[in-house]
Amino acid sequence: MIDLSLRILRAAMARSGEAKVNTVEVRLALRCLLHHCPEKWPLEAFWDAAGADNDIGRAQGTTAGFNGICRQLKAADRYPEGTSS
Repeated sequence: MIDLSLRILRAAMARSGEAKVNTVEVRLALRCLLHHCPEKWPLEAFWDAAGADNDIGRAQGTTAGFNGICRQLKAADRYPEGTSS
């Protein structure tokens, strides 16, 4: 479930420079990761950035949120084996 959630967020992050990515699947992916991240700020940062109006800000915010999520998962020893961040 963690791996699938990260794939969804990575794909959304890749699209975020062109359009808003505050979609149902992104929201569900973030929800699935909620109990695996000791700190919630990267999840909130990703979601807030996903709906931002500014393309550059949205892309930077989702990237920062995604990196924070990966760090939280690694710190909690929940990052999937064989997954690149």
